[in-house]
Amino acid sequence: MALLKIGIVEDELVIARTILSALGELGYAHCGPAINYTEAVEMIENDKPDLVLLDIRLSGRKDGFDVAEKLNESHRIPFIFLTANSDVETIDRAKKVKPHAYIVKPFTKEELYAAIEIAFNNFIGKNAGEKTEKAALQHTRDFMFVKDGYAFRKIFFAELLYLESEANYVLLHLTSQKKVMIRSTINDFMEQLGPDRFIRIHRRFSINSQFIEDIFPNELSVRGVKLPIGKSYRDGLLNTLGIRQS
Repeated sequence: MALLKIGIVEDELVIARTILSALGELGYAHCGPAINYTEAVEMIENDKPDLVLLDIRLSGRKDGFDVAEKLNESHRIPFIFLTANSDVETIDRAKKVKPHAYIVKPFTKEELYAAIEIAFNNFIGKNAGEKTEKAALQHTRDFMFVKDGYAFRKIFFAELLYLESEANYVLLHLTSQKKVMIRSTINDFMEQLGPDRFIRIHRRFSINSQFIEDIFPNELSVRGVKLPIGKSYRDGLLNTLGIRQS
């Protein structure tokens, strides 16, 4: 398993060095320290830490609460407030931005380890639960809405012949022979579809299994359209369809 990368946002360099030393002893990778809001945002966007240790008081006009709001708005990264402030007003403000843990300085290496591990595992568990719940909700429906130009278009799953990946877009090929392009990766889009109906057959293609007509060694046909079967996807395709290979 890859090491967790911990981002550090701390404007007191002595404390930042202490944190770096503790993280090194605990076996974590790290990035930073950032000492103000601008540096913190740049670090988060460029270095992509798995978790952020965030001081509340920072150099400059914006503080740790502003960084926390940015994380909540634009990034799905857990963060831990690591601060000398434990007064009621500060804690009330902290509750509004929902940190994944709150450590009061001075702290021990053991306290830091416990906070990081619990915060990160709770974050991962919560996200997995949300994805499962969202997927369950989606799979009880037979349609979805996708943005088509300035409107949201209702697409029934039974209308979808196959999906074609185009970089950061997915082209939806419909039974009506119309095509709808949406901004998404094919992996993200497939999370919204029933896994028993849509099968990945290639890094660029996913098909509605109801419309498969013929399967050949390196391709298959869907409503007369020939699509390639990637070598790494062939066994999964056949297993999903219950086809035994002789």
